[in-house]
Amino acid sequence: MKFGANRIQRLFVFLLLATQFLAADLYAADQPPLAPGYGKLQFALPEPGTYQLPPLGDAADGNVLDSHGKAIKLYDLLGDKIVLLSFVYSTCNDVNGCPLATAVLHKIKQRLLKEKDIAAKLRLITLSFNPEHDTPEMMAKYGEALQAPGIEWHFLTTGSEADLQPILDGYRHTVQKVYDAEGKNTGTFTHVLRVYLIDTNKRIRNIYSVSFLHADTLINDIRTLLTAEPKLAVQQAAAGKASLYQPGDDKSHYESGDYETHSTAMKERQGKAIDLLERARKPMLGLPRVPVPQDNPLTAAKISLGRKLFYDRRLSLNKTFSCAMCHIPEQGFTSNEMATAVGIEGRSVRRNSPTLYNVAYMRTLFHDGRETTLEQQVWGPLLAHNEMANPSIGYVLDTLAQSPDYKGLFQKAFGKGPSMETVGNAIASYERTLNSAASPFDRWYYGQDKKALDEQAQKGFTLFTGKARCSECHTVTSKFALFTDNDFHNTGIGYSGAMQGASDKRRVQIAPGQFVELDREVVASVSETKSNDLGRYEVTQNPEDRWKYNTPSLRNISLTAPYMHDGSLQTLEEVVQFYNRGGQANENLDPLIKPLQLNRDEVSALVAFLHSLTGSNVPDLVGDAYAAPIGDTH
Repeated sequence: MKFGANRIQRLFVFLLLATQFLAADLYAADQPPLAPGYGKLQFALPEPGTYQLPPLGDAADGNVLDSHGKAIKLYDLLGDKIVLLSFVYSTCNDVNGCPLATAVLHKIKQRLLKEKDIAAKLRLITLSFNPEHDTPEMMAKYGEALQAPGIEWHFLTTGSEADLQPILDGYRHTVQKVYDAEGKNTGTFTHVLRVYLIDTNKRIRNIYSVSFLHADTLINDIRTLLTAEPKLAVQQAAAGKASLYQPGDDKSHYESGDYETHSTAMKERQGKAIDLLERARKPMLGLPRVPVPQDNPLTAAKISLGRKLFYDRRLSLNKTFSCAMCHIPEQGFTSNEMATAVGIEGRSVRRNSPTLYNVAYMRTLFHDGRETTLEQQVWGPLLAHNEMANPSIGYVLDTLAQSPDYKGLFQKAFGKGPSMETVGNAIASYERTLNSAASPFDRWYYGQDKKALDEQAQKGFTLFTGKARCSECHTVTSKFALFTDNDFHNTGIGYSGAMQGASDKRRVQIAPGQFVELDREVVASVSETKSNDLGRYEVTQNPEDRWKYNTPSLRNISLTAPYMHDGSLQTLEEVVQFYNRGGQANENLDPLIKPLQLNRDEVSALVAFLHSLTGSNVPDLVGDAYAAPIGDTH
């Protein structure tokens, strides 16, 4: 059954008359009761902003056509305004079906003509689920009498049912065609009426059915969202960009009885690419020029390729694990949630994931210093059985050769295809751009901004270079500060883990902040045997190097917990107190490690100074990471 534009306009006139008849009690008694949306609201609404509309999930995207026939994405119309999205088909003659949705939106349109403060912040969208009949031209006719100056109302359709179905699935909207006794399509549909309220973060905030679809209710909910969003903007502005580089599911204070989750969906963590090459060429305040090997000069093509490789999960044995899953951008390019790293399939790694901030300045890499160049270092995790577990170099190269999205990228960057050399050079090039400085300390010390560092942090720096003697290993010069001597030291942490006797009980963390005491035998029955870690000795075989580890840089140290090579110290306070006690005694303890005799106020001042070492460009680097493509098997 086909209906033309005249039939559509008659239906629209019918629904408008139905509204008038209801007010005059003239609606025929033998007709089904009209939905509440046609009449006056029968209850008092709460004041806008006095209640909450919790997110109900993400709005779905899809391929649609506007009323001019232009192909667009549904997401093109979401994100900048609050949206009311209704699904209809133009020839529906059920007064409490599609005509109801259109009538309620028409009432809202009439309200918007008077309430212009809302009109500028609201978009109405009507999408047909009958693309066979509802062409763009037909939807233009359907919406012709509904348009008004200053009101944004889009009438959309899809190019095919194949384009439509993923959208319906995304909104969990069920629509079925109706067939007659002979199996012929009647041109009608059975469906449950739904109108969706979508916020500027593309989240569904309410879903209205026949019984709840009323112009007054919708306007009230829209005003509530408009009341809440400025408050959120103020909160975000107060937090600055800091929230960008915090864990997406921060479990801080999880052990507290009044814990509330503040998790952030991945779709909301949108990033923005930056010019990494330009930034690498200009050393930041507090850092020297970035050292770059002559045989691997930095180029934009290499950095872009290395960035893509770094976040590609296909570069592991089972195609599920990327470099970034141990070096998480918003967690200081390490992992705040793991004392020691975990590779594919949950395989244990002995040591904590070192941060990649300012890794370009490190003379040796890994905690034991077994590699000396980033180009060579990248292959360690790629081939390690308990990390990315690739069986061979060739396996990685074959994966890249079989991935269409890498076609031409290696040629552009290196003039040749994927190889052990070019993969290493590309990832190293990206890692060499992850430099961060111009911290409050840098602006105070090197920039001569006397207001950049508060009094307590200044006192902490005096202790750092004096009584606490931290700068003997974490060096600071008159021109720049790497906060590392690029050397190896035995602090006693490794000795303690390897040599001290084990108790009968073992403290096991079962959730953030939640621990239980278990018999060591019980833990051993489900765990692999923990291997000893002898640090630098495993590289040099020199007994004097037992339990020596690479001195990490302290830049961005407040972002990179837990600390030490085994992640055994959770906070900066614990680290300072460990050194205040003089480390852990053993025959190879570094002579620089001695009790410091710091009092409580001095410990606090030292910690305050360490917090001042967070670089000003951290949000930019994390935002760039969010903008990077994530390789997947799908």
